[in-house]
Formats: sequence, structure tokens, C-alpha cells
Amino acid sequence: MAEPRGVIIAAPASGAGKTLVTLALIGALRAGGHRVASAKVGPDYIDPRFHAAATGRDCVNLDPWAMRPGLVRVLALNAAAAADLLVVEGVMGLFDGAEDGSGSTADLACLLGLPVLLTVDARRQAHSVAALVKGFAEFRADCRVAGVILNRVASVRHRAILETALDLIGVPVVGALMEDAGMVMPSRHLGLVQAEEHGNLGALLGRAAASATEGIDLDRFATLAAPLRLTQKPVERLAPLGGRIAIASDRAFGFAYPHLLDGWKAAGAELRAFSPLADEAPDADADAVFLPGGYPELHAGRIAQNKTFLGGLRKAAERGALIYGECGGFMVLGEALVDAEGAAHAMAGLLPIETSFARRKLHLGYRHLEHDGALLWPRRLAGHEFHYSTIAREEAAEPLFSARDSAGRQIGTLGLKCGRVMGSYAHIIDAAEETA
Repeated sequence: MAEPRGVIIAAPASGAGKTLVTLALIGALRAGGHRVASAKVGPDYIDPRFHAAATGRDCVNLDPWAMRPGLVRVLALNAAAAADLLVVEGVMGLFDGAEDGSGSTADLACLLGLPVLLTVDARRQAHSVAALVKGFAEFRADCRVAGVILNRVASVRHRAILETALDLIGVPVVGALMEDAGMVMPSRHLGLVQAEEHGNLGALLGRAAASATEGIDLDRFATLAAPLRLTQKPVERLAPLGGRIAIASDRAFGFAYPHLLDGWKAAGAELRAFSPLADEAPDADADAVFLPGGYPELHAGRIAQNKTFLGGLRKAAERGALIYGECGGFMVLGEALVDAEGAAHAMAGLLPIETSFARRKLHLGYRHLEHDGALLWPRRLAGHEFHYSTIAREEAAEPLFSARDSAGRQIGTLGLKCGRVMGSYAHIIDAAEETA
């Protein structure tokens, strides 16, 4: 088997079309006979589902801020093991990360030794594109911008102008995607509309792949990819929540990191999916229940009517199962969830909180978290918070985490615990430091 190679698709800023360019490349490469795996930089849940639809295999998150370097290397190698090309989609702008810039796509490129292809939104640009690309190519000597993919190009003449300008700085143009109103990916408050909710995803992926086949030099792209020559050492993963874990999984509860679930399975845990939206209860013999994040605020009325699901959670609590909810899962463990129209819907009532999507405030950022041993994980953890809902009412209960932001500033406590029922708005990604 050939040595796996990798490349990172980045951009100067969010909104340049990285996801669509990545999907187009994956489709075109697969049509050309390549075995393609993918990864997404940072704590994104939504883009990886589109990747999975394009590659036919799971997409892993690689997070240089929240993951230990050893885990990043292991996950990258595992993802690339059954492929000849690993295509990694960056996050935000190439050098954007946490508040101090750490954890950026550029940091990941340096950690893995991979080249960067810069996706440039060419709309309303001509020769100035050269100044933009030159600045990004020279900003960090340890981050190699190996080429450019022009996106949203207006015409053949426009492409020629852009390529002439970029010739002057010696950064090769690997290809271009023309502006196409038929390749639009709708969004909502937490990012793109989920892949499984897209009305015509197959057609979109096919159209994008055809565009890349026509406009990108795929042989040159494959040549620019670098070998993943990484030393793989064993890395202790976060322990499973239990031996038999019931995991909520549907459109309302879809935000679970594959690397966590894979780690739990590798440790011997049995994972059993169930759908709260289909009014399914967690298995009666599960010793742990995991409610991931997602969009319960969009389905609050339906969830409130699903008595089998809510009753099953209460029965699990009564028999002493560990019940853990993150973000949306945390909201459902509370007493009520207020939807966008201001209507309150009764939830499981296992934690003394009421959350509201009518009273919105953006909470976004990496988190340093510490707990007192409530979870069978290292006491110091790294996570991420991204939600618009707020806590409308909260009664006295033990906090789950003490929290600091990415700059180390204390931000109080996050989450609650009542016996073996616990949760918070934070999504846990990894241990905060190497474990023995």
C-alpha cells in the first residue's frame, strides 16, 4: 500500500468556500480513482457530516488547541491509514484560532508537516489577489502555502487575470471553481444546515465534483500533498462513561465527536444508539446515557410530547445510571426549554434549570475545565462552547465544572450535577494534558 499523503485546504477568512471546495475536491479525486479520507480542523460537528457523505467514511476532527499533540497525530494517521490522500479542511482563516491565535489551521499544518492550499474567494478581486496571497504565504516561515485554489471566479477572462497576477509571486494556481448559484449550502444559527437535512445533497456533491474535475489540476493537487511521516505512540483516550452506553442520535442530538465514541468502543464499551425524536427510550440495561448536543431547541415541542423518551431518562436516573448531557443534551435534562416563540416545553426535569432559545446570547470559545471526579476522566479537560440559548432560571445544585476561557481567565462554573445526572453547555474534546 502506498504511503498516505495529506494536504490542508485553508482560506484567508471564513466564508471563502472552504467546505464546498473540499467537497468538490473529494468527489473529483474519488472519481479519478483515489481513496480519499478527510478531516476537519477544530471543534466543528456539521462540516464533517458533509465530508462523510462525500468520502463514504467517517471524518475526524483534528483540534490543535483542545487535543493533546499525540492524539492529533494518532487520529490523523488512523484517518489516512486506509486511503492514499487525506484532505483536511481548515477552520476560519489560516492563522485564526483561540483568542491568542493558538490552535489555528497553520498550527495543525506545522504539527503534521502538511502543505496548505489557500482557497481564495475571487469575487471583486483582480491583481490585488497577489498581495493577499503573498502576505499569507510569507506570514509564517514554518507554514508552507504550496498553492492556491481560486473560488467563485466570474469568467475565463477573470481567471486569466488572477493567474497572471499570481505568476508574479511564484505561488502556483492549482485550479479554479467558477461562481455557480447552483452550489449553495444553506445555514442556520450554529452553521450549515446538517447534511442529513439537505434536500438534495447527492446532486450538490455531484455538481461540485464535476466543477472540480473541470477546473482543478487533480494530478498537480495530488503531487503537492506531503507524506504523513509521523511517529505514532499510544495515547490514552477519555474513558467510556460506562460499559453499556445508550447514546441519543438523531437530528436533535447529532453533535458527538467520532474520536470520543471510537475511543469508548476501543476500550470495550458497548454503544447503543436511540432516537429521542422517534420517542425511543435508552436501553433498560444501559449503565450510562449520553445526550450529545444538537438542535433540541428546534424540536422542543415534539420532545416534550415524547413520554417514552423522557420517562426512560427518569427511569435510568432512578436505577442509578450515569446520565451525561452536553449543550443541547444538557438543556433536555432540565425542567423546561423555551423555544424561539417564547413557549415553554417540559423536559426531563432531572436538573434544576430552565433554558431559553427566545432569550438568545452567543456563547463561543474554547474552555479549560476542571471537575471534582464526577466523571471518570482526568480532572482537567479541554472543551468548547458554542450556543445561543441561555439559562433562564437555575436553582441550587452542585456545579459540574469550574471554567476558564482560552486565555486562562476565570469565567465561573459551567453545568450542574444531581447525583449521577450531570451536564453542561461545554462539549468535551480531550484531556487537558498528557496522562500516564
